[in-house]
Order: sequence, then C-alpha cells, then structure tokens
Amino acid sequence: MAQPFVLPEFYVPYPARLNPHVDAARVHTKEWARRMGMLEGSGIWEEHDLDSHDYALLCAYTHPDCDAEALSLVTDWYVWVFFFDDHFLDVFKRTQDREGGKAYLDRLPAFMPLDPARGTPEPTNPVEAGLADLWMRTVPSMSQAWRERFAVATEHLLNESMWELSNINEGRIANPVEYIEMRRKVGGAPWSAGLVEYAAGAEVPESVADSRPLRVLRDTFADAVHLRNDLFSYQREVEDEGENSNGVLVLERFLDCSTQEAAEAVNDLLTSRLQQFEHTALTEVPALCLQQGLAPQDAAAVLAYAKGLQDWQSGGHEWHMRSSRYMNEGALDTAAPGEGAFGMAAASVRLTPRAEAARWRGFTHVPHQRVGPSLLPHIEMPFQVTLNPHLEGARTRCVEWCRDMGILEAQPGMPTSGVWNERKVAGYDLPLCAAGLHPEADADQLDLASQWLAWGTYGDDLYPVVYGGPRDLAGARAQNERLPLFMPLDVSPATSPEPANALERGLADLWLRTAGPMNDRDRSAFRDAVEVMIASWEWELANQAQNRIPDPVDYIEMRRATFGADMTMALCRIGHGNKVPPEIYRSGPVRSLENAAVDYACLLNDLYSYQKEIEFEGEVHNCVLVVQNFFDVDYPTAVAMTGDLMNSRMRQFQHVAAHEFPVLYEDFGLDAETRAVLDGYVRELQNWMSGIHTWHRDCERYQEEVLLRHRAATPAPLRQLGGPTGFGTSAARVASLLAS
Repeated sequence: MAQPFVLPEFYVPYPARLNPHVDAARVHTKEWARRMGMLEGSGIWEEHDLDSHDYALLCAYTHPDCDAEALSLVTDWYVWVFFFDDHFLDVFKRTQDREGGKAYLDRLPAFMPLDPARGTPEPTNPVEAGLADLWMRTVPSMSQAWRERFAVATEHLLNESMWELSNINEGRIANPVEYIEMRRKVGGAPWSAGLVEYAAGAEVPESVADSRPLRVLRDTFADAVHLRNDLFSYQREVEDEGENSNGVLVLERFLDCSTQEAAEAVNDLLTSRLQQFEHTALTEVPALCLQQGLAPQDAAAVLAYAKGLQDWQSGGHEWHMRSSRYMNEGALDTAAPGEGAFGMAAASVRLTPRAEAARWRGFTHVPHQRVGPSLLPHIEMPFQVTLNPHLEGARTRCVEWCRDMGILEAQPGMPTSGVWNERKVAGYDLPLCAAGLHPEADADQLDLASQWLAWGTYGDDLYPVVYGGPRDLAGARAQNERLPLFMPLDVSPATSPEPANALERGLADLWLRTAGPMNDRDRSAFRDAVEVMIASWEWELANQAQNRIPDPVDYIEMRRATFGADMTMALCRIGHGNKVPPEIYRSGPVRSLENAAVDYACLLNDLYSYQKEIEFEGEVHNCVLVVQNFFDVDYPTAVAMTGDLMNSRMRQFQHVAAHEFPVLYEDFGLDAETRAVLDGYVRELQNWMSGIHTWHRDCERYQEEVLLRHRAATPAPLRQLGGPTGFGTSAARVASLLAS
C-alpha cells in the first residue's frame, strides 16, 4: 500500500545511542510476555509480532545508559502498554463496546496499590497480570510521591482510551487544542517520563515536580513524542484501524488542507515543542534550582531527568524509523550520509532550514508596528447574555474602590506606575463584565466580582510597564513573593503585613471580604488560583525581556493563567460548597468543559485586543501574533485561523455539555442534587462566556480612538517602555517610533 504522504524532514537535536544490554532485554521480555499470557493464545499477538515490533530496541535507544536489570524492567513496561493498546483496540474499540471497556478499565487501578503490602486482586487477563507484576517490581525503589504521580499517569493513559472510543463511536475528530491535551493522557508520554526517572536513577524532587519548568519539560516531551508517533502511524491508525485520534488527521480537517500539508504542519509543531523544551531546560530549569535552593544532588537529579527526556526523543525517532509497526518506507534511504547504518538514523544533530527559520522568527518581532483597528472574524455566541440589575451601582462603587485603594495614582518609588486614572477605569467598565458573569448576584457580590476583575486587570496592566519596560524581573519576583502574604489561610486583618502599594492594598481588602466566608477547601483552592495568575505575569515578563513570541501550545496553556481563568472559575465554584466531590472537578469532562470555555474567552480577547497589544504596547502575547509567527502568514489569515480555533472551542464546550456530562453522571453514579449543581455550573460558564463577549463588544478598552487618546495623554518618555532595550535593539526602537 502506497504511503499517504512523504515523511517530512525531522528536527533531531540530540544523537541517539544504543544501550549495550539490548540483546539481554530481548530475551528477557519475550519470556516475560509469554509468562504473562500475551503471546500464543492471547488472540492479540504471536511471537513474530513481538519480534517485529522490537520493543527492546525502542527501550535500548530511549534509555541508553541504564543497567541490564533496569532495561529489562522498562522494556517489560513498554511491552505491557503496547499490548494493552492493541488488546483494547481489538476487544473494545473495534466492537465499540463502551460499557465493557469501562468495566475493564475500572479494575486496573487495583493492580497499582500505593502500599505494595496490600496486594492485588487475582488477574483475569494478560493486561492485569502484567500490570500487577510490573508494579510490584518497580515501586520498592521509588518514593511514595513518585508512586502517586506514576499511578495517576497510568490511570490517565488507560481511562482516556474511553475518550478515543467515544469519538470513534460518534465519528468525531477533535480540534487541535483538545487533541493535544487529550493525547498527553491517552498517548502515555507523561507515563514514559515517569519511567525515565526510574531508569535514569533521577527521581525529581517532590518540591519542584509540579513547578512550571518541570511541567513544561514533561509536556513538551509528551507532545513531541506523540506528534512524531502520529506522523509515523498515520497509515496504520487512520487507514487501517479507523482511528480519529491522530494529529495529522486533526490538522488536515481543521486547516482544510492536503494530508501532505497537514503532515508538514504537524512536523512544524513537533519542532516547536522540541525547541520549547530546549528553551525551558536552558533558561527556566537552572533558575528554578537556584530559586528553590535545591541541594546539589537534587539539582543533579533534575538535570539528569532532562537529559533522560532528550535521550528518549532521539531514541524514539530511531526506533520509529526501523520498527515494522509504522509507516517508514524509504525513510532510511533519504537519511544524511552515515545515518543509514544501523543505529545511526538520529546520530547527528540536524538543524533543518525550516526549523531554524521558525526559531529565528520567534525572536525578531519588531514591536509597535502600525496594524490599525483590530479585525474580527465571525464569532459564534449561542448564549444570550443577562445583565445583573445592580450594574449601575456597581459601576460607581468600582471607581470609588479603585480610588480608595490608590489604584488611580502612581505608587511610591514607582515613577511609571500611574497606569490607570478615573476616566480609564470608568471606560474599561469591568462591572459590565461582572454583571454578565454573575447575573443573579446581589449588590455586594457583584461589587466583589467587579473589584476582583479590576484588581486583576490593573495588575496585568501594571507589570509590563513597571517591570517589563526596565526588564526588572527581580523586582517582579519580589512583588510576587509578597502578594501571598495578603492571602492568609487564617483570615484576619492582623495576619497580613502593612500594604506597600495599591496592588497589595487591593488584594488585602478583597481577600478579607472574599475568603472569610469560605470553607477551608474553597479558601485554599481560591488562593492557589490567584497565585497561578500572578506567577504567569512573570512568564510574560521573561518573554518580553527576550522579545520572544511563545510557542503555540505553551501560549494557549499559559494564556489561561494570565487571563485569570482559574481565579474566576474558583469564584464560580464557591457557591457549590462541598456538594460536588473534588474528583468530579478533576475529571476529564469537567476539565475539558472549563478549558474550552476559557480558551474561547482568551482567543476572543486576543482578537479584540490585537491593536492595543501589538501597536500600542509592543506585546508578544497574543494568539493572532503567535499564529502569524508559527504559520508565517499575514494578519488577516491569522485572524481567520484564530477565529476558527475560538469557534471550535465553543462547539467543543457544547459537545462536552451535551454528550460527555451525561456519561460522567452515570459513570460516577451522581445523585440528583449533584447533577443539578453541575448543570448549574454549565449555565454559569455559559454566562461567563456571553458576559465576556458582551464586555469586549461594548467597553472602551480596545477602541482605537480611546487608545489614541490615552497615548496622547501619556508623557513621551513613557510611551515606548514596552519596546526592546539594550545593545542591538536600536533598529527596533526606530521602527517603533516611525510606526507611532
């Protein structure tokens, strides 16, 4: 059968190396697979299937430095996971047996007890037998924290197979953002990252395991592994197995392009994720080790873990080039000189012209270029906004609150901090947004919601000017370290220090009024949500200092934080009390619903704010600009693509609410009261999106005539603080001034 597309030219930044114990692993894992019942008689594999797939070769390339015992154990894990994938496909996906598939998956966590002394049930099939054996052989050498992380990753890998099965049953193809998120779970690369910790003897310290740098390393690793696999497995999955879960197919449908063009786009995204990995490893990880004061051995473990993930990338590429499981005809025939030899497909660092051109574009944006009024595509908004009747009073009180907190004046010791005045805050009309988000709130609740929006928007405007212009990342970090002091879990005015500026004063006031009536669980969750937002401001400042347009996936995920989505979601949940179990909010459908709603709102904001951010503020954080940079397209084309993505997230929100929530209710056996609360939450998110849409349409914040008025009122020395400074940036500043 002819290949559906020519494999693109891959960016392979690290050489592949082969573990010398590969032959011993082959012998061991075949005997193990037979003992677990995976070969003859399983109905899934025969011996020749295992031999041709050669998972020992995969593990020898992806874990080149571990000893023979560790390599054999890791190889057994991969044999198990690939057998599971084929077994689930044959027994449940091909037959579209969702009920049987769920019962099958529900039993598997019992074979991963955090305390091995508890034992496991009696296995009833090779998947259960293999998991029980592997778990008991692996966990004794790993900490409790690692066991918990790895068990969760394994459960995600197993359970999200139901998402794939549901999409197959419905003939549904995911949108790109949904696909990336779900592929991380069902594709298993986070699970692979856990095995890297084991094989490299480099368990990540618990204190930093969930930090942004380590999370980005894990996610970029996962995305690159999955996107590479999608390119090699397209023919097998899409044409033979009828799979809908393949990145090439997703982009083929979303971009309405040929299979070859979609394959090139997937490879570009794969390259971008690898370059994001490199950027994070070189700029964020060392800083993390210093900031957290990691002991030398812990810092060494983090670096060894990063190296292990690098080894996996090139080793995985080498294996895909050779395994009979995948589409790789002619791949080695076109290799660079010396790469055709066994084990040399990824042995040299190849910096492809296309990859390096994309990397260069990301750092050469000229800020403050004239772009004109923001272009708007077709915007799908199926929900009707209802405005709170207390809106007029909230408008007056919001301005008064900002004045009382000192937000409408420059701050002591911060000469550029006078970013807001009374006319601005009135025109921004944040109570209008709150009135749409909370149409049934009483006057006090609406005031609180309006003032939280004002505080967050003020901080978002303040940081780029006060800390971004002078590249004062240390000052921003010092401010961020103080802000949690004004959110004590033991809520009392006496437990917070004296505020030093309006940002601290406003937070202290809002926290006392908001967190006091909360229960402990809600209070802690809300504080975490606020901290996520303020931490994201530092990420924006770092990119601003480097004049770096973010990677598309990193941008979408961090945009949720900079938008304050977690904070506003937490405010929506507060009224639910403890009626909904926490595991429901952590479930795939709820997270999918929330992320779809948030992305819709973020992309809507980026469309409306493009002129304000690109022309007037010199920003690099806007999805339209990210799309322009990634696809190398013009502004109108990027607007259309961003609009398509935004509208696809709206359709996903509707799909999840209509199709996945009823299944969630049944799967968890939720009672009528809990179902009613969650149905209400769906309506709250509908209000959230329609309220944000109305606010963007009707407020002054993004109107060109208002932006020109504000710039005319700004002292000339302060107008270009967002542009680059320092050696080598004079041309950018001249271009910015000419554009102005």
